[in-house]
Amino acid sequence: MKIYETAVKNPVGTSLIFIGVVLIGLLFYRQLPIDLYPNIDLNIVSVMTSYSGAGAQDVEANVTRPLEDVLNTTEKLKEITSQSRDGLSMIMLEFDFGTDMDAVMNDVRDKVSLISGFLPDGTEDPMILKFSSDMIPVVVLSATAEESAGALYKILDEQVANPLNRISGVGTVSVGGAPQREIQVNVVPAKLEAYNMSLEQIAQVIAAENLNVPAGNFDIGSQTYMLRLEGEFKNSRDLNNIVVGNSMGRPVYLRDVATVSDTLESRVQENYTNGRRSASIIVQKQSGANTVAIADAVKAELPGLQETLPPDIHIEALMDTSDYIKTSIN
Repeated sequence: MKIYETAVKNPVGTSLIFIGVVLIGLLFYRQLPIDLYPNIDLNIVSVMTSYSGAGAQDVEANVTRPLEDVLNTTEKLKEITSQSRDGLSMIMLEFDFGTDMDAVMNDVRDKVSLISGFLPDGTEDPMILKFSSDMIPVVVLSATAEESAGALYKILDEQVANPLNRISGVGTVSVGGAPQREIQVNVVPAKLEAYNMSLEQIAQVIAAENLNVPAGNFDIGSQTYMLRLEGEFKNSRDLNNIVVGNSMGRPVYLRDVATVSDTLESRVQENYTNGRRSASIIVQKQSGANTVAIADAVKAELPGLQETLPPDIHIEALMDTSDYIKTSIN
């Protein structure tokens, strides 16, 4: 009873204590992250590896199985499933409930790095993803274009994705559905056979020529200058002049056995907005970040970004998860 008696006898002090508690509560309330779902780890890790130009059987034998053999030794692994497609290997790892997924990710990265050197030439570095509620997009934007359609991916990546990535709390900004530039070298089999050359030989020469090579350094007075031989192609037409072999003492150029085309890659994903082809810009947040604050910051940034784009490119918001949150807590 002394607590109540003291509180009654000191109304000013009691009031100050309660006011302090309320102020502290309001302070921490404003710092609470607001999200559509609780932060949940799904105990699932995926390993995706791209092997361009390979058929599903080659991907299965040369990429998927070696990775499976190594990943099968991961601790607390509950189930492993895989899928091999033309040019793509996908492995899903499911772990026991309560497993420390951060430790699992480190273990998986170590195992993948060990086997990566033994994968076939032409495979890209495996991409490792941990599934969680943070992967749900905060905002999905759509971009349509007319004259700038061919360069849409590069424009969106440099002038939209990069600025949005600098917003506090933003995790990743990815561009999808936009065609990317692709240089195609179409070899004529009959000419290749006539010069007694192989497709692998052509590919190796192109890869070796398209490189910037460091050439050391030299000193002039107190200054040190770095030397570099620039070999990367500036124009697709430069490929025609590559020497890929010789025949009867004469050089064989790439143009003698193949044609070079500067074009756009075939779309794996087709996006349409109101019946028009478009590209998507997906904004995801960092773990624990405030979804509402990020969505508001992204939408506030859009008018300024729109002004920097070519006039035929138009950006609009397709999905905003903060709308559901605001409606729920209103």
